[in-house]
Amino acid sequence: TTERHKLLQLQLLLQLQNQTRFSRSSNMSAFGPSDRSSSVESFKVMDVLRRANQLESQGRTIYHCEVGQPESGAPPLVAQAAVAALNGPPGVSRMGYTDAFGLMALRQKISDYYQTKYSGVPEERIGTDRIVVTTGSSGGFLLAFTACFDAGDVIAIASSGYPCYRNILQALGCELANVPISEEFKLTATELREEIKKRKENGDKKLKGLILSSPSNPTGAMLSPEELKELCELCNEENIRFLSDEIYHGISYGKEEATALSFSSTAIVINSFSKYYSMSGWRLGWMILPSDLVEPINVLQQNMFINAPTISQTAAMQCWEAETIEVLEKHVAKYRASRKIVLKEMEEIKDDIPEKNVAPADGGFYVYVDLGDENVCMQKGLGSTEMCRQLLEKEGVAFTPGTDFEDPKGNLGDRRFRISYAGGTDTVKKAMEKFLDFWPTWVKLVRNA
Repeated sequence: TTERHKLLQLQLLLQLQNQTRFSRSSNMSAFGPSDRSSSVESFKVMDVLRRANQLESQGRTIYHCEVGQPESGAPPLVAQAAVAALNGPPGVSRMGYTDAFGLMALRQKISDYYQTKYSGVPEERIGTDRIVVTTGSSGGFLLAFTACFDAGDVIAIASSGYPCYRNILQALGCELANVPISEEFKLTATELREEIKKRKENGDKKLKGLILSSPSNPTGAMLSPEELKELCELCNEENIRFLSDEIYHGISYGKEEATALSFSSTAIVINSFSKYYSMSGWRLGWMILPSDLVEPINVLQQNMFINAPTISQTAAMQCWEAETIEVLEKHVAKYRASRKIVLKEMEEIKDDIPEKNVAPADGGFYVYVDLGDENVCMQKGLGSTEMCRQLLEKEGVAFTPGTDFEDPKGNLGDRRFRISYAGGTDTVKKAMEKFLDFWPTWVKLVRNA
């Protein structure tokens, strides 16, 4: 009886142990990441930056041409305004909440800016009631996508484009239509019309929206005013909500900049203080909304962000002062000089990479390059990702592979790469010298593969 009692005790103990293991396993599963978050790709340029920073911390000299971050910080008047506000009387320095749409005085300055910079924008489209100050353009994307689209809606994006469009939309449950860009590296009404036609013929879902940047990241290509007008008209005809990302406005090299507000009453315009205004870490942007989205965005902003950073809003009031604009235009002159260096150095290897494989770089601060089939060997893993890896490890030059920007269902991501020339003329000059020194080694490696 005693032995049987001990055996029963042992069996009970084993059962309890098994139940505990099962319970722990269930709890671990219950507390795992969501399927939504697990499906989102990393922002690969940040992965490149992380490795570049690791090498730098080991004492290596790194030439940063991967991120689209201006070399210069915020203009002096902007920085001084922030310091003055923080050191001001309690009513100013406490930096409390603002209206959900942002400081009225800042919104008025944004409205005035559109009146002076662009032609043909009706006043009612740029009233302060239509302008919302956002937590960077990224906050604007999240607000706009949430207000405009539901899970399962199909949104068109350029096949070569900013990766966070794709990643945020997919996290929200939207479907993507990757529209192939033209030989000029553009998505115009011609390409969008072809996508609409194809979807109708195949019985696919209609497009609900389109998001596009001009100047483009990564290609630098710009739509002309005529091309932008035609695109806006097509979106209106097809009931496609157009989100115009104009974050690189102010940084262009001879071609005319146009805003979607000149041609559409239904488009959303998204912009930022990060690029032209050199305030990337201040996390400040803005949107200009059609009338039907004012209240939905107001509610979403109240719940998601409350308001954009008050200190950043306060400082940004100085962005349109004459002294500030003078500083910012000097930045653009630097970008222009750096752009010239990159394009000139690319001409040195035009026998390997012809001019047609280099995107036009009309605006922004990027040059986007297609290596072509001859300069890669995919079967041996020798694409732009590996080229960029070797260039960073061996030469200390950080470029970004095209896998960050291309349609993941296509084969161009590992054939293309982006050079950012935002980091300063000296950095770009040395980086391109090292790239050209490295290039024959890469060509030989591919040829012998």
